[in-house]
Amino acid sequence: MDILRISAFSDGETGGNPAGVHLSEELPSDAQMQAIAAEVGYSETAFAKPIAQGWRVRYFSPESEVPFCGHATIALGAALSMQHGAGVYSLQLNDASITVESAMQNGKVQIALQSPSTSSTVVSSELLNEVLNLFAYTPKDLNPDMPPALVNAGANHLIIGLNSRAALSAMHYDLAAGRAFMNKQGLVTVMFVSVEGNQRFHSRNAFASGGVLEDPATGAATAAFAGYLRDLRWPHGGDISIVQGEDMGSRSLIRAEFTHEKGSSIRVSGSTRMIETG
Repeated sequence: MDILRISAFSDGETGGNPAGVHLSEELPSDAQMQAIAAEVGYSETAFAKPIAQGWRVRYFSPESEVPFCGHATIALGAALSMQHGAGVYSLQLNDASITVESAMQNGKVQIALQSPSTSSTVVSSELLNEVLNLFAYTPKDLNPDMPPALVNAGANHLIIGLNSRAALSAMHYDLAAGRAFMNKQGLVTVMFVSVEGNQRFHSRNAFASGGVLEDPATGAATAAFAGYLRDLRWPHGGDISIVQGEDMGSRSLIRAEFTHEKGSSIRVSGSTRMIETG
């Protein structure tokens, strides 16, 4: 079975987040897709088949199916572009319909997705205490201008704003405890963020729910974070960039563009590179 291996949100010819992509006329069974994702070993593998409205897509981590994955969608966009040419492709997910497109920008192929709608809600004090204890942070580590929030842009994430890049670098936790916490709360990732400027951020994403300690690039969380900034009335200017994966040695660059319309789709884009195997 042919699996394309593509790194999404790469920094030139390095970095990014690897994803598997499987294109076929029919999707394998659920058990087969789960087994393939576990064998590939990346944080997600996207499975897609052609349908009348575009492509039916499902995403599997090594341990479970997830409703939406940004970096695997970017990788899928690159795969579709290679096999079917540049353009806009409609994707039918389990719970939403989105698009992914490819285009030339500054001499390089850029892949962009349009996320599902966004939402954000405040975090209870009980939940905040639990996550701070899990990751060995204290209230003094938090950014008072970026209150913790539960966010969604096709999948549930928890946003924790930290007050320094050093605090972000210190992020650590026990994988088993993190998995239990995220599964109990219905979270795909916990996203920690430090602010470099109003439109530039650094992030780390714990992905224990999928059996992965940390993701080097997380497009779905970026979309949800952009929606959160909009709800927060942060001076985002409609365009933000995120640097992720530096502390893992896999620097990734993610861009998000969005309007002021509450809940509307986020455009998330980045570069890709093929991963050589064998």
